[in-house]
Amino acid sequence: MHLARTAELTTEVDAFAERHGGRVGLAAVLGELDRRLWRTWAPCLTRHRAWTWDRADRRDPEWWPQGVSVEPGGRHVAVSWYAKKGGVRISFLSPTKRRYRHVTLVVPTASGHEPLRVHAGGLGWHGSRLYVAATRAGLWVCDTGDVVRGDDGEHLLPVRFRLAPVADDGEPLRFSFVSVDDATQPPNLVVGEYGNRRQTRRLAEVPIDGGDATVIRHDVVRAQGVARVGGRLYLTSSHGPWALGSVWSGETGGFRERRRALPMGPEDLAYDAGTDRLWTVTEHPRRRWVVSMRRSSFG
Repeated sequence: MHLARTAELTTEVDAFAERHGGRVGLAAVLGELDRRLWRTWAPCLTRHRAWTWDRADRRDPEWWPQGVSVEPGGRHVAVSWYAKKGGVRISFLSPTKRRYRHVTLVVPTASGHEPLRVHAGGLGWHGSRLYVAATRAGLWVCDTGDVVRGDDGEHLLPVRFRLAPVADDGEPLRFSFVSVDDATQPPNLVVGEYGNRRQTRRLAEVPIDGGDATVIRHDVVRAQGVARVGGRLYLTSSHGPWALGSVWSGETGGFRERRRALPMGPEDLAYDAGTDRLWTVTEHPRRRWVVSMRRSSFG
C-alpha cells in the first residue's frame, strides 16, 4: 500500500485566514477554554483517571467522540467528534485546568468553506499537525497554526492536504484509527482497521509524510484504537454500548486480552511517552469519558 500526499491547499487556506481577519492559532484556543471538564470516575477494572464533558456534550445525540491524541507530557489532550448530519470538530482539553473548547474542522474553498465530512475515528497529533482518520479517503492533515476565529466567535481550523491511498490490487485499507509513533526517526503513523469477524482487520505503518506502508494483519475483533510503544502494540476493542471494553497488548499474532479494562464504548487510543500513560475516549451519550491509565497496567 502507498499513501500519496495530495496538493496542499495553500492558496485556499491563506484566503480563508484573510477572510476571517488572520490566524489566531492554537494559543488562542488554549487561552479561551470556555467549557467545564469534570473530574470523575469511569466504570472499568483498571486504575485510572477520568474526566467527562459538560452536561450538554455528555448527552448530545448528534455529536460523537471518536479520536484521541495527547500533547507530550499530557498537558493538553485533543479529541475528535463526528456529527451524524456531517461535520467534524476537535476538542482541546486541559486536564489540569479542567476546561476545554471545540474547534470546527472545515475544507477551505475558493470562495468560502464547507464542513469536513468524515468519521474522524482516529486522531494523531505531531508538532503542529493533526492527522484525522477518514476511513476510505486516508488521512486529512491540518496545522493548528491555521486556527481562525469565526464571525460568531467559533474557532475554525481548515484542513491543508490529505495522505491518500493509491489504488492497488489488494483490498483497500479502512483508515478507522491512527496514532503517532514518535519513537521512530522520523516518526511514523500507525493506522488500523475496525472490523467484525467477517471483515479484514489490519494495521499499517506509514511514514509521517506518506509513502510506502507496511501492512500486517491483526486478530482483534472490533478494534477501535492502537498505540505502539517500542516493539509492543496496545489495542482497544469494544463490546457494544453496555459491556465494558478490552485492552489487547503484545506483538502481532500474540495479543493478550484484558477484559473489562475500559468503560463501555471505548474508541481511539493514544500514548504519552512523557508520563508513560495510555489515553482513550468513550462515545455513547451519558457514558462519555476521557480516561488515562498507566501503561504498566497492561504488562
